[in-house]
Amino acid sequence: MKNFALIGAAGYIAPRHMKAIKDTGNRLVAALDPNDSVGIIDSHFPDAEFFTEFERFDRHVDKMRRVGDDKRIDYVSICSPNYLHDSHMRFALRSGADAICEKPLVLNPWNIDGLQEIERDTGRKANTILQLRVHPAIIALRDQVAAQNKDGKHEVDLTYITSRGHWYLQSWKGDVKKSGGIATNIGVHFFDMLHYIFGALQANVVHANAETRASGYLEYERARVRWFLSVDYNDVPEAQQAVGQRTYRSITVDGQEIEFSGGFTDLHTRSYEEILAGRGFGLEENRVAIETVSTIRNASLASLTGDYHPFLKK
Repeated sequence: MKNFALIGAAGYIAPRHMKAIKDTGNRLVAALDPNDSVGIIDSHFPDAEFFTEFERFDRHVDKMRRVGDDKRIDYVSICSPNYLHDSHMRFALRSGADAICEKPLVLNPWNIDGLQEIERDTGRKANTILQLRVHPAIIALRDQVAAQNKDGKHEVDLTYITSRGHWYLQSWKGDVKKSGGIATNIGVHFFDMLHYIFGALQANVVHANAETRASGYLEYERARVRWFLSVDYNDVPEAQQAVGQRTYRSITVDGQEIEFSGGFTDLHTRSYEEILAGRGFGLEENRVAIETVSTIRNASLASLTGDYHPFLKK
């Protein structure tokens, strides 16, 4: 049984990490969040120590390291705001623990280089949650694409609309310096998925990049991809709005819909199983996706000609 600490216990994604720790037969012994609305801990690990100040959390983790191997923290799960991931992974590695970090791993590619240096210095590893890489439907599609001897490239449309209320832009998620923007915050694991399935990235064109939506064109070794991401309810198609849906998710490959919505809630547990078995995705596996979103964030917008997502016609 391994000892876990968790940073960002009050966040949206933290309960999936708590569940994954419990489902894999391990224990959460310490948690940190400046917000004390963390009653969810009682459903999983009511005996876990809780801190609202990083300094006291740091002291506790260091104390456990000095007490002995049965008390030391083996893993630090990181669910904090995106811009803090780099610092919190550094803390984990320097504390003698491995890190398990939510997406996006970091905001900029050069942060990966610095973390690799700390891995070499400490002998510890930074793991990441790339949940779509362990999704059975995505693995099957990757195997299918790899086995095909196709002339030309696959034509892919990726559309992901997940409506958010007015709170979104008032939170850290609406601050591009903290979240990286919408393409980083809600799109990075999709961009990793596209690289995972279709190979090396060859072109990255941005057609829209605003607070609530972004869109562009990506070209990979084996695919041409038009993508559209949004947190604006008005972008949800009318047919879905009519039946009360506030989200819309679609991936088509050569006109065929790929169903991958099932099993989303269990992918964190599956990711933890792989990490604990020594097969976790490390820093380098994240590089292409982080380079992709960094380029999107800083790119000049291209004109709406050629390959652009049909939702932009609105």
